[in-house]
Amino acid sequence: MNAELKIGIFGGSFDPVHLGHLLVAQAAVEELGLDRIFFIPAAQSPFKPETKPAPAAVRLQLLRLALAGKTNCEIDDQEIRRGGISYTVDTLCDYAKRFPNAKLFYLLGADNAAKLTAWREPAALAQLAEFVAVPRPGGAPAVFPLPFRGRTLNGYPLAVSSSEIRARVQAGRTIDHLVPPAVAEAIWGSRIYV
Repeated sequence: MNAELKIGIFGGSFDPVHLGHLLVAQAAVEELGLDRIFFIPAAQSPFKPETKPAPAAVRLQLLRLALAGKTNCEIDDQEIRRGGISYTVDTLCDYAKRFPNAKLFYLLGADNAAKLTAWREPAALAQLAEFVAVPRPGGAPAVFPLPFRGRTLNGYPLAVSSSEIRARVQAGRTIDHLVPPAVAEAIWGSRIYV
């Protein structure tokens, strides 16, 4: 008898990817028993229309560096290839077609759980995946509105953000211990956030 495949889907801007993202992925793999976790960088967040992320090629390269050697982590660039605003429902529909017998888990910040009914096609979203809240240090617990199924990760909340890393780079401050060494080297070498 084959065990049900468990797939984690971790969307975001990853602008840039940092150790908090990697710790979340590790906690999800361990706590949910995931077979694989896919990092899916957004082309453009519908909730941040005024924010222009770093070029997709740069964000993808930083993800490749961060995930090198992590055999259960993969990068999926479908939202970037689609272009325009990235909607989670489109991505989850794709995963449901590609992995029809898998259990899908979608990771999101705990602060976004209560807003799920405002996402595009919420009824479809609620059917496609179980939502997994990533706790923020000092943040309120996740609240999942009906009809969403959800749970909260226990492990590794780290108070670091991509915007903080970009600000530190602009100020010429170190980002060591916030991103993997290869990512730090690539950020400084490319001068992308300067």
